[in-house]
Amino acid sequence: MRRRTLVILLGVLALAGAALDAQVGWDRLRNARREPQNWMTYSGTLDGWRHSSLTQITPANAKDLEMKWVFQADSTEKLESSPLVVDGVMYVTQPPNDIIALDAKTGRVFWIYQYQVAPDARVCCGRINRGLAILGNTLFMGTIDAHLVAVDAKNGRLLWNTKIATAADGYAIAMAPLVVKDKVIVGTAGGEQGIIGFVAAFDAKTGKEAWRFNTIPGPGEPGHETWPGDTWEHGAGSLWVTGTYDPDLNLTYWGVGNPGPDWNPDVRKGDNLYTCSALALDPDTGELKWHFQFTPNDGMDWDSAQVPVLVDMTWDGAPRKLMLWANRNGFFYVLDRVTGRFVRGAPFVRQNWAAGLDENGRPIRLINTRVSAEGVLTYPNAQGGTNWFSPSWSPRTGLFYVGAWKEASALASSVPVEFVPGRGYTGGSPSTKMPNIRRPTINTWTEQAGHGEILALDPRTGKEKWAFVMHDVTDAGILTTASDVLFSGSREGYFMALDARTGAVLWKALTSGQISSGPISYEVDGKQYVAISAYHAVFAFGLR
Repeated sequence: MRRRTLVILLGVLALAGAALDAQVGWDRLRNARREPQNWMTYSGTLDGWRHSSLTQITPANAKDLEMKWVFQADSTEKLESSPLVVDGVMYVTQPPNDIIALDAKTGRVFWIYQYQVAPDARVCCGRINRGLAILGNTLFMGTIDAHLVAVDAKNGRLLWNTKIATAADGYAIAMAPLVVKDKVIVGTAGGEQGIIGFVAAFDAKTGKEAWRFNTIPGPGEPGHETWPGDTWEHGAGSLWVTGTYDPDLNLTYWGVGNPGPDWNPDVRKGDNLYTCSALALDPDTGELKWHFQFTPNDGMDWDSAQVPVLVDMTWDGAPRKLMLWANRNGFFYVLDRVTGRFVRGAPFVRQNWAAGLDENGRPIRLINTRVSAEGVLTYPNAQGGTNWFSPSWSPRTGLFYVGAWKEASALASSVPVEFVPGRGYTGGSPSTKMPNIRRPTINTWTEQAGHGEILALDPRTGKEKWAFVMHDVTDAGILTTASDVLFSGSREGYFMALDARTGAVLWKALTSGQISSGPISYEVDGKQYVAISAYHAVFAFGLR
C-alpha cells in the first residue's frame, strides 16, 4: 500500500530561537558571498567555489575543534547531501527523499518532510539525494522517481509536486537543484538505463516547466549526426551534480554524463554529443550557447559529472573568465567560459589512453586503447581520476583542490546488449580491484589497487603544489576557507582539516563511516561551525 506523504511538525516552531522565515530572495543568492554566515546554495556560491569567507577557524587553532552536535538519520543508505544553512536553520536531506530542518547551533529538529518514493523508481547507484535549493521561503528537492517538489521552509508543508519524467524508464534526480532568478533548474540521472537525458527549468512558484534542453540531440538538431542510426534513442547523457551560474554573462554551466551503453562504444561510433561534455545554457530560454566535449565516444563511463568552477584570473597578462574542470577521464582543463574554447589541459592522475590533448583540447587517443570484447587495461578506472564530489577553489592561494583516485585501473570489456526500457543498458563491465561506490566491511584491496589523494593544482601549469595521500580512495568533497584551512573526508570515516597552503594535517576526527558529501561552513551567534554528512549522520564541529 502506497504510503502517503507525511509532514512531521515537531511542535517546537514557536519555541525555536532560529528564524524559520527565511525569505531568501534572488539578490541574496546572487550575492551569497556577502553572507558568509549562511550557506544558501549547493556549492555555497553560484560560481561553484565551495569556499567560505569565515576566518575564526585557523591553521593555528584547528586542533581545538570538537563535535558540537550530531543528527542521526533515519536511513540505512549513506548520506551524500550537502546541507543549506539560512539564518541559523540547517536544511538537509536524508535518503531517499526526506527533508530535515535543524537548529544549526544545536542540531535540534524543527520539522521533517517525508516524500513517498514511487515503487517503480530505478536508480543505478544507491537511493541517494545530494541536497536542496531555496528561494524565498521555499525549498526545492529532486526525487529518485523523477519528481521536483517544493516545500515550505517554515513548516515542511508540500507546496507543489511536478513529475518531470517516467521513473519506470530509468529517470531519476539525485542532484541538488540550482535556482537562477525565478526558475529552478535540474537535470536527470539514469545514464545506466539508456535514457535521453535533459536539463530543465521550472517556475519556482508553480512548478510549471519553462524550458527543456535534451543532452542527446534528436533528428534535425545540431549534433545529431554524431549518432549512427537510431542509437541516439538510448543515448543517456544524464546529469548527476548541480551546475553553476555567471550573472555577468547570464550563462548557466552543466556537466553531462556518459553515453549509453556505457562500455560498448562500437555500437554508437561517433562523438556522441553532448555526452561527457560541458554545456553553457541561457537560463531564461535553455538555448545552448556552447559546448566542450572532454571524451568523445566514451567507453569507460567517464561522466563529466563535476561542478564547473568559475574563476576570473589574469592569464597571459590579460583578464580572463575561465572555467576549471578536473575531469573523470584523468585530465585537468582550463576553458574560456565566454566561448567554451580550450585554454590548457594536462593529466592530473595516471592515464594510458591518450597521448595528450590537441590544440582544441580533443584527446589524442592511442591505438588499442578502446574498450573491446577482449578487454583492455585502462588508467584511470571507471570511477575516473575524480568523480562527482565537489572540488574547491581558494582565491587566497590561487589553487584548485580536488579529490583524486591515483593508480587505479580497470580491465574494461564490452558485451552485446539489447535495450529494454527501465533495465540496465551498460554493454559490459569494468573489472577493478578497488570497490567502486561503497567501502566494504573488510579491507580486500592493497596499495596496488590504487589510493586516494587530495591534490592542490596550480591552474596555470596544471602541476601539483602538494598532495595529501590517503590509504583508501575518497568520495568526499572539499571546502576551503579564507583562513587557509581545507576540510575534507575519507572512506575510512575521517573528517580532517589540512593547511590549504601546504597540505599539512591540522586536525582529524573519526565520524560514523564513509564520507561521501561536501563539507560546509557557517556561523551562528558569532561562532563558526563546519558540518559534514557522514554515512548515516550529520556532524557539526566548532572550536572549544
